[in-house]
Amino acid sequence: MTTASTVSTWYGEIPAQLLDRLQNIKLVIFDVDGVFSDGRIYLGNQGEEFKAFNTRDGFGVKGLLNNRIEVAVITGRRSEIVEQRMQALGVNHIYQGIEDKISCYEELNRNLQLTDEQIACMGDDVPDVQMIQRAGVGVAVNDAHPWVQQQADYVTSLRGGYGAVRELTDLILLSQGHLQLHGGVSL
Repeated sequence: MTTASTVSTWYGEIPAQLLDRLQNIKLVIFDVDGVFSDGRIYLGNQGEEFKAFNTRDGFGVKGLLNNRIEVAVITGRRSEIVEQRMQALGVNHIYQGIEDKISCYEELNRNLQLTDEQIACMGDDVPDVQMIQRAGVGVAVNDAHPWVQQQADYVTSLRGGYGAVRELTDLILLSQGHLQLHGGVSL
């Protein structure tokens, strides 16, 4: 257990109590739009959809998975791009088109036989709030809706689509003694 009230990280000072709570995390649930992406959706003339994903976020997700921490995405929209990206990262729990995110959270929790304290959840807008409040560690991205930020245990220093996912994955891996600063491939 940490005795100082804050811990200095690359992302600034964070409460030591938060770092202690991150030690228990066995599942991280992410929203997609506004978290893995900047929240914008680009539509082409032929109806094609485009999103940009940050490779550093992908590297962080692989870090979690390589250390036996489950990763899930629960998103309100359906997108083939999201399916492709998450499969490429090795994410097995991909839930799209979900309006009632808390029910999906509860089902995933039951299926993996976890407690709320073993779950971290990251979101950016009102549909994510119930999960953020319920999870052992609720996280909002830096550019999340202000009310969502007020509901979170932690607000990232980085914006959605610009490394916020990586920030959380680094903090979890740091707290659990698994943060590696060498090798690997950006994804």
